[in-house]
Amino acid sequence: QVQLVESGGGLVQAGGSLRLSCAASRSIFSTYAMGWYRQARGNQRELVAGISRFGSRTNYADSVKGRFTISRDNAKNTVSLQMNSLEPEDTSVYYCQARHFSTNAEYWGQGTQVTVSS
Repeated sequence: QVQLVESGGGLVQAGGSLRLSCAASRSIFSTYAMGWYRQARGNQRELVAGISRFGSRTNYADSVKGRFTISRDNAKNTVSLQMNSLEPEDTSVYYCQARHFSTNAEYWGQGTQVTVSS
């Protein structure tokens, strides 16, 4: 089992930047693909960005391509999401997810609020 703790959320003006971090309780190297999801009030949770277990592949929602960058530091068991050129539409609770490469077992963090003011 993996415990995930997100940090870095907050209030920012449109056009600004935030960096979210997700710390895992155990080694995630070579075992877990990682992802960032978000859920705005009244909406379904959606994938924002994902990164493969070795970090060689990434994928992004169309709405964040060119603005957000996902990365992982397997030595520190952390995953980050650099968010630039933020828009009010990016306002959501952001969740970190770990998915086991073999069993597909999923683990989630508690979420961190990101609010972008216009």
